Amino acid sequence: MVMILMDVEKAKLVEMYRKLLELRKFEEKCWDLFSQNLIPGTIHLYLGQEAVAVGVCSNLNEDDYVQSTHRGHGHCLAKGAQMDKMFAELMGKATGYCKGKGGSMHITDANVGLLGACGVVGSGIVMAPGAGLSAKLRGTNQVVVCFFGDGASNTGNFHEGINIAAAWDLPVVFVCENNLYAMGTKQTDVMKVKNIADRASAYGIPGVICDGNDAVDVYKKAYEAVTRAREGKGPTLIECKTYRHRGHSRFDQGKYRPEEEVNEWLRMDPIIRMRERLTSMGILTEEEADVIVNEVDEEIEVAAKFAIESPFPDPKTALEDVWVEERESE
Repeated sequence: MVMILMDVEKAKLVEMYRKLLELRKFEEKCWDLFSQNLIPGTIHLYLGQEAVAVGVCSNLNEDDYVQSTHRGHGHCLAKGAQMDKMFAELMGKATGYCKGKGGSMHITDANVGLLGACGVVGSGIVMAPGAGLSAKLRGTNQVVVCFFGDGASNTGNFHEGINIAAAWDLPVVFVCENNLYAMGTKQTDVMKVKNIADRASAYGIPGVICDGNDAVDVYKKAYEAVTRAREGKGPTLIECKTYRHRGHSRFDQGKYRPEEEVNEWLRMDPIIRMRERLTSMGILTEEEADVIVNEVDEEIEVAAKFAIESPFPDPKTALEDVWVEERESE
């Protein structure tokens, strides 16, 4: 990976800006589709946290793994999932990643290394080491990234998963997306430590803090962690301090957050910051940046149209893909 004067390669920066826009506009479209009753259940939007997924996943190879969460749309897209199949899954359509049976919190695509999202808080922290052990035993040089929120860092899985990954020097990068609130519970009300990354010392691994609204800062620090894991030196705990723009889920108005706090974080919007960085560095003109915005807008509309026009699963298939097919004894 080429570094220029401590900054990321120009082509990589433009690629990251486009990906940030894809995540943002995908979630905005989800909000619109949900409002039209086209998405059943609920959704946990990634709005505001895009720099974390993009910064981290921009360091990964296609065969590297990502373990996601209930707020996983951004992780999936950043790792290479297709927007049309994503929309279809959210709408419960047969053309979705899980044939419309998984919905928002269970999107999986083994072809691009997505181990799957999961609605159980902290569950991925104990699953990721398993994938890391597999990669280590097979000698494939693959890396596993495990995303989780600040609330998950207070679960038993946090200790168990990171402890075993550290003890066995597994190639896992643990990424905590600290958006300050576990649903409606403020982090400082339930944690004595100021930084979640400080907990890494208990496991003998590096703990790194980064600006979770700055994709470049996330990228650089994740680069070091991914390189370390790939070289067989074990896991790293990265804490990305960020902020979700909306409530915990589609039905949460987020009234527990002070208005001045929300406004302060909105001023640090990762999309705006990335665009300002690229235009100020002369990497993109305003006109070129606008072209990318328009291109992404068109891609989103095409993907949503595909999902809207896709069929629902045949009720007769309800029990398909539930049980493992019985095989003859070898």
